Amino acid sequence: MGRIDKLVAKILTGQSDRNIKFDELCNLLGRLGFNSRIKGSHYIFYKEDVKEIINLQEINGKAKPYQVKQIRELILLYKFDIIKRDEL
Repeated sequence: MGRIDKLVAKILTGQSDRNIKFDELCNLLGRLGFNSRIKGSHYIFYKEDVKEIINLQEINGKAKPYQVKQIRELILLYKFDIIKRDEL
C-alpha cells in the first residue's frame, strides 16, 4: 500500500483527524482532481463536478480536524478515484 493509500485509509477511519499533515492533505486533494488557489492563509480547493468548496488552513504543519472530516465526507459522498502520479 502506497503513502497516498495509507493517508486515505487514515482519513476514512476518522481516528487521526488531529494528526494529518497539511501538505499531505493538499497533495491528496490534487490527486483527487481538485484545482486550488491561495488567498492569504486560505488554500481553496474546487472541482468542476463538486458543488462544495474546500477551504483549508495550516496550523503548525497540520490540517484542522474539522477540515479533515469535511474531506472524509466528500470522499465518501463522491467516491473519488485517486489519480496516479504518472497521470498528472
